[in-house]
Amino acid sequence: MATAYEPNNVFAKILRSELPAQKIFEDAETLAFMDIMPRCDGHVLVIPKAPVRNMLDATPAQLGACLVTVQRIARAQMTAFNAQGITIQQFNETAGGQVVFHLHYHVLPRWDGVKLGPHSATMAKPEVLAAHADKIRKALAC
Repeated sequence: MATAYEPNNVFAKILRSELPAQKIFEDAETLAFMDIMPRCDGHVLVIPKAPVRNMLDATPAQLGACLVTVQRIARAQMTAFNAQGITIQQFNETAGGQVVFHLHYHVLPRWDGVKLGPHSATMAKPEVLAAHADKIRKALAC
């Protein structure tokens, strides 16, 4: 049985501007921002603005809006970081690896022979996140 949405999760707080985030892109339905514990350079999270626990609870429209933003971010990451590929990760419920219970997509630029760092292991320095965010924003503007 699914658990109810928790309105005080970290992503809900980011949406309410109660916690800071390096925002990359925002539209009426979604928000993209830097992961503070990145698995690689340029690691971005894409979330719906609606209070949705995970993809099992999302409407088709919410999923579609997220994936449009995921694609937009992925294209910008390819340019900004000279990436050779993109990995998209999305986890659902505890058994599926979900840690924050607000629907989110990890968008990770990839390079041949470079392994991803561990999940939720090390917090990045704010200045590094800011520099990576700036590179992606510039690529989005092109």
